[in-house]
Amino acid sequence: MKPGGPFEPKRFPKTDYFFHSGFSHWRGSSWSNDDQWEYRRFHNLGREYLIESARERAKEMAVFSVVILAAAWPVIYMIISVVQLLLKGRPLDH
Repeated sequence: MKPGGPFEPKRFPKTDYFFHSGFSHWRGSSWSNDDQWEYRRFHNLGREYLIESARERAKEMAVFSVVILAAAWPVIYMIISVVQLLLKGRPLDH
């Protein structure tokens, strides 16, 4: 089968028109005890996910703070050294 040109009409794939989405198990109510239990399980799962992500975020922020402090320490030390040198009033060339 050779490919069609760019201006030929496209053919869509065949569709199964006899597909049933499973309404045979439908009980006539959209909110049963099982549905409430599943909703609570889903809600608890979402809450547990948010709690766990908050813990991970706190750990990442602690590590990030340590990295920032380690990177900033030489700059802070240099500023302190320059200020101490300027306060002593020594000339720069001996």
